[in-house]
Amino acid sequence: MTLIRPDLDTLPAYVPGRTVPGAIKLASNEVAEPPAQPVLDAIGRAAAGGNRYPDLGVVELTARIADLHGLAPERIAVGCGSVTLCQQLVQVTSPGPGSEVLFAWRSFEAYPIVTQIGGAAIRTVPLDAGHRHDLDAMAAAITERTRLVFVCSPNNPTGPVVRREEFLRFLAAVPRDVLVVLDEAYAEYVTDDDAVHGRPLLDEHPNLVVLRTFSKAYRMAGLRVGYALASEQVATALRKVAPPFGVNSLAQAGAIAALEHREEILAGCADVVRERERVAAELRGLGLAVPPSEANFVWLPLGGRSADFAAHCAGQKVIVRPFPPDGVRVTVSTPEENDRLLAAAAGFDAAGSDDGQPSS
Repeated sequence: MTLIRPDLDTLPAYVPGRTVPGAIKLASNEVAEPPAQPVLDAIGRAAAGGNRYPDLGVVELTARIADLHGLAPERIAVGCGSVTLCQQLVQVTSPGPGSEVLFAWRSFEAYPIVTQIGGAAIRTVPLDAGHRHDLDAMAAAITERTRLVFVCSPNNPTGPVVRREEFLRFLAAVPRDVLVVLDEAYAEYVTDDDAVHGRPLLDEHPNLVVLRTFSKAYRMAGLRVGYALASEQVATALRKVAPPFGVNSLAQAGAIAALEHREEILAGCADVVRERERVAAELRGLGLAVPPSEANFVWLPLGGRSADFAAHCAGQKVIVRPFPPDGVRVTVSTPEENDRLLAAAAGFDAAGSDDGQPSS
C-alpha cells in the first residue's frame, strides 16, 4: 500500500534557470531591471498590512484588468502566475483518466507537468521545420478525448508567433466543446503585424481562453500574478478551483500600480525588441541558426550540442537555458549583458552543430 500517487514518480520536474554567483543569468526570461518605482512604492505600502489576509476576490485588480481589455469583470480570473491558471484549466476541463490535453512540442515546459498533475493524458504534436506550431497537424490530432489545447504565442522556448489567419482556421476546426488556451505571456514584445491577438476573438469564440502575465514586460516575475480572459462560464470555473488567497496582497498592489503606470513601464519593451534583433543578427553572423523571435529571448536549435553550448557559456560566466536534445533558449537582456553572451558564443564551434529539429 502506498500513501502517494504512484504516477508522481514519472512527473517531469520544472527546471528553473540556474543562478550562479558572479555570472550573468540569461536562462529564465526575466527582465534585468527591477519593478518600476511606483510598483515598489505600492508594494511597500501593502506590506504594512501584511498581518491581514489579501482580498480573496482580487476585486480591484480584476476591475482594472477588465477595464484595460474592455470586458466584464466576471470574464476575468486572476491567478498566482499564468502557470497556476494553466493547472486550473486542466482541473476544470479534464475529469481524470480518459481525458487528453494537447499541445505542441517543444513548448512551455509546464504544460506536461500541469496535465499529469490534473490526471489527464498528454498528447503532443511536433513543431514544424521553422520551430513553429503546426496548427493543421494539431487540429488533426484532436480526438473525442481531447478536452483542452494549449497554444503558446510567441512560443516558449522557440520564439515564433502564431499568425492570425492560421489561428482562425484552427479555431474553426476545433470542436466547440474543446477549450483552446492562447498563452500570450510575451505579447507585449510582439511586433509582427500578422501575429494573432486573442482579445478581439473572445466574443466570437466562447471556447477560447487568453492568458496574460505581469511576470515579463511588467517586470514582476517574483510577485506571481497572471490572469485569464475568458467566457463568464470558464472564468467562474477557474475561480472555483483557485487556492484561497492565492494572489497575495503585495502582488495585487504591485499589479494595480503597474497598470496605472502601464505606458511608461511598457515603453521599455522597445529596448528589448531592438536588442533582440541585434542579438539574433549577430548570432546568425557567427553561423548559428536563430529562428525569428517575437519574445524577449532567442532560440538556438543546436540539437545534440545544446548541452555543450550551455556548458561553454557557463565557462564564460553566462548562464543560458538548454533544452536537450532540441536547443538552447537565451534571454535578451541589457546591451552589456548581451555583449557578454555574444562574446561567449563567438568562441563556440558552431560548425559542429546539427540541424536541431525538434523531437517528437
